[in-house]
Amino acid sequence: MRVIVIGAGEVGSSIAASLSESHDVVVVDQDPERVESLTYDLDVLAVEGDGTSLETLEEVRVTDADMLIASTDIDETNIVACATAKTLGDVFTIARVKKTSLLRTWERSKGVFGVDFMVSVNLQTAESIVRIAGLPGAQDVDTFADGTVRMAEFGIDPDSPIADQTVKEADRFESLTFAAILRDDDVTIPTGDTVIEAGDRVVVIGSPESVRGFAASLTPNTTLHEANEVVIVGGGEIGYQTARLFEERGVAPRLVEHDPDRARELAEDLPGTVVLESDATDREFLDREHVDEADLVVATLDSDEKNLLVSLLASRIGCARTVAVVNTGEYVDLFEAVGVDVAVNPREVTAEEITRFTHEEGTENVAIIEGDRAEVLEVEVDEESVLRDATIREAAAEFPEGVVVGAITRDGEFVTPRGDTVVHQGDHVIVFVEAEVLDEVASLL
Repeated sequence: MRVIVIGAGEVGSSIAASLSESHDVVVVDQDPERVESLTYDLDVLAVEGDGTSLETLEEVRVTDADMLIASTDIDETNIVACATAKTLGDVFTIARVKKTSLLRTWERSKGVFGVDFMVSVNLQTAESIVRIAGLPGAQDVDTFADGTVRMAEFGIDPDSPIADQTVKEADRFESLTFAAILRDDDVTIPTGDTVIEAGDRVVVIGSPESVRGFAASLTPNTTLHEANEVVIVGGGEIGYQTARLFEERGVAPRLVEHDPDRARELAEDLPGTVVLESDATDREFLDREHVDEADLVVATLDSDEKNLLVSLLASRIGCARTVAVVNTGEYVDLFEAVGVDVAVNPREVTAEEITRFTHEEGTENVAIIEGDRAEVLEVEVDEESVLRDATIREAAAEFPEGVVVGAITRDGEFVTPRGDTVVHQGDHVIVFVEAEVLDEVASLL
């Protein structure tokens, strides 16, 4: 597939990197330094130019492209780039936007603006926050097979009840599979005798009940359903969408917004949310509002530094769990290292969503693990798959190392995969795959 990416910022570069190994990728950006950097770093054609200009799009032969992804930081630029591309040919267009109002307009009339698929940064980020918040202790969560299967990633600290246990000892849930252990820069496919160490990240796949039970065994934190006190800091678009999604799930959050006019707007638009007008970095305010008793504090301010400060303050006074939005991708590990429980990077969330959409035909759903180290794929087994009418043990012999069948659903029902489980055509199979063997495995599935 020939893909043109407009914008070589964090999102565009991430998308280009994930597609460059298996697709013909062209990246367009007006910044000559970014173009030069991409030329050296990735196997892509990087072109200096304006992605909204007819001349530039003709230069990169947009008429020969299968897909154009507009991923600059400016909504209007992305939409104009898609519309301009449509005047030249029938390329499939994807636009990244921040304003949820643009997404709502596009949803009411698919194809408007010349955009075939639109990704809303703020909405995607809010959905990611609420998904992670719903599972105590989780650092990443995704669902598959219409919610029948859940994948989650957990960090293991020295006090964890499964630290220094073998996988066999830690595996106390019937419909749960330990798919991988992430240790430093390595991905380990565990056996029953693999020892889980402090500092590891464990990826599990299973039924929602078993993953929830596993999460509960690791941490005493309450689930979202049980949470009585959720505090959102920052009434920007991400904070607003997060509060709205919490309301939809029956949670009545408190939202802290400094600007009085914006606080008034939020109070009118969010009937199930208590809006507080204040500065959340004010320690006296936090004490007065009993934020120390909160089950969860979500920091969604525009400033990374303020989100860090709010999260650390909340942890220090006793809040059970903190989630912070981190706009600078390089800070994610730093935030988690100094005590923020989960750091969510909007650009990474958006890049994952777009990459998910561009995945190979036949793949129903994709979750990207730790940037690009592995993926979890959901595929419907067809007549050409090596899984068809084979046991898991027989199919595993056909796969390279680095592959785990984590779950199967059949007619909407969860099936726990074991060595002698026979896979049928039409089954949905959720498979963990290391990045190095992704292309090979995708062709076998």
